[in-house]
Amino acid sequence: MFDHHALRAFCLEFNGSAEEFPFPGNPDVAVYKVGGKIFALSSLDAADPLTVSLKCDPEEAVRLRAAHPEIVPGYHLNKRHWNTVTLTGALPDDLVRALIEDSYDLVVAGLPRAQRLRLDRP
Repeated sequence: MFDHHALRAFCLEFNGSAEEFPFPGNPDVAVYKVGGKIFALSSLDAADPLTVSLKCDPEEAVRLRAAHPEIVPGYHLNKRHWNTVTLTGALPDDLVRALIEDSYDLVVAGLPRAQRLRLDRP
């Protein structure tokens, strides 16, 4: 089951990923970026349950929301392109990992070619 430590560790495994805390009024909100673009954000405070917002293909987002009550339209985000996932343990960890990876991949695909090429290098 994902807790905020596991979520942080997994998000930072991706090439070029970085963690920022850009909201002065909300210092516990961690934003995970690649190429300066957000692919995940989560409140790392003692929030129970833990949630993470992730970018998603619009058609896939609708399908996921219909199949899983833990996945809802992105909180304070473009609801067409973002889902908020509640990490209570009800979703399999493999699915959560896949959703985070898909979000990262979508953001990387939207980066300029030169940035994408730099991320591919070891």
